Amino acid sequence: MRGGSKTFFAASKVLPDRVRGPATALYAFCRLADDTIDVHSADHGGPAGAMAHLHQRLDRLYAGRPMPVDADRALAVVVKRFHIPRALLLALLDGFQWDMDERRYQTLADLHGYAARVAGTVGAMMALIMGARSPQALARACELGVAMQLTNIARDVGEDARLGRLYLPREWMRDAGLDPDAWLCEPSFSPALGSVVARLLRHADELYHRAELGLAELPRDCRAAIQAARLVYAEIGREVERRGCDSVTHRAVVPARRKLALLARASLAAVKLPRHAKLDDGELLPLPAIAYLVDAAAAPHAAENSPPGGVARVLNLFERQQQRHRVAHAFPGSGQPRPSVFSG
Repeated sequence: MRGGSKTFFAASKVLPDRVRGPATALYAFCRLADDTIDVHSADHGGPAGAMAHLHQRLDRLYAGRPMPVDADRALAVVVKRFHIPRALLLALLDGFQWDMDERRYQTLADLHGYAARVAGTVGAMMALIMGARSPQALARACELGVAMQLTNIARDVGEDARLGRLYLPREWMRDAGLDPDAWLCEPSFSPALGSVVARLLRHADELYHRAELGLAELPRDCRAAIQAARLVYAEIGREVERRGCDSVTHRAVVPARRKLALLARASLAAVKLPRHAKLDDGELLPLPAIAYLVDAAAAPHAAENSPPGGVARVLNLFERQQQRHRVAHAFPGSGQPRPSVFSG
């Protein structure tokens, strides 16, 4: 986590001990799964073989017979203890499959579907680990994941284009007078493209606002960490804006000093957070793309309350296996091809 996502690592330092271990296990599995598709697919005979391998890992994990991989062993404990439904991890793999299929995103709703799978799922699973199981808490957690993914997409327009990938809504590009396919052949920055990036960041900000209204649904000792992640990711968008929304020739980075200031601000805000925030009923409805994730996470078999005692065993398991097998080589830095929340 320290090497793969400085943002997640910084936020995790604010998490309580009872949550940090399981969250680390979740991050490790998601990141290694991401790398299996993007970096190591040749080891499995290509993308299709890599995807089959991930499904096999998931089968064994839920059967209580995880593969001899540190992240799988740790996550097997986590999914059982916190009743994380398999549907959430299957949705994550579905998002990876969309990348393999080179799916095109014509509308914002299409992009929501992708972001829900690769990032909204992580929000839902984190909510379950923290013990926040109400539909409102789960919806806001999923929407925070979607917002983070949209921020990554806005930041990585140039990187993605050079890999032949385009995640900006094509309908929006046409509205700005750009031909998406022609632009992808010769990606360059223009005020028209900047207007599309700015539009995506404005929408992400709307979702960050919704997510903030869900912080009161979280256990008090978890609010600062989630607020920190929210503020730092939103600040990536501000950095993009400071560069004129040119994310083709530049990749925005939040300076370490600014991250520390946001962490302090998050801790203070979490203490003063009002217990109930008001929204109109219509605004409280979850994004259509995440509704099925909320339903899966809130299902009776996933909603049983589990006492927090013993969670330290998860952390100890993960750390013991890490010391034995040293999986640091599996976290190859921040140069992820896909604009994933695991590399923010």
